[in-house]
Amino acid sequence: MEMTISFPGGKRVDAAFDGYTVKTDQPPQGGGDGSAPAPFSLFLASLGTCAGIYVLGFCQARGIPTDGIKLVQKHEWDPATHRLARVRIDVQVPPSFPEKYRDAVQRAADQCAVKKAIANPPDFEIRTVVHGAAPEATLSLG
Repeated sequence: MEMTISFPGGKRVDAAFDGYTVKTDQPPQGGGDGSAPAPFSLFLASLGTCAGIYVLGFCQARGIPTDGIKLVQKHEWDPATHRLARVRIDVQVPPSFPEKYRDAVQRAADQCAVKKAIANPPDFEIRTVVHGAAPEATLSLG
């Protein structure tokens, strides 16, 4: 998959991929208009929604209604480094949720691919590439 990141103005930064555009902005205190979530907020939301898709799939595979089920995600920050220290996701189920599946639905949420990518991070390569420049001349030896 390829994403194209663009700068539509102000502090907004958008990502286009697969026919979608994900818009981000900074909050007013960060110089933005607050017109969209900040990129880090979207990152955190991707954790919760990813866990949620696994919970949804678990329930759908077993015919368990999802009414009354929700995931509540909380974040703890390291006061010394100001970095994210812990993410806790509570899978809240109603009393009618089958008791025999309560531990299993937690394990389903734990299969989140976004969480796994963070737990075993990929290598990152960031480059500056000049695009639109004339192609390099090639030397042909006769």
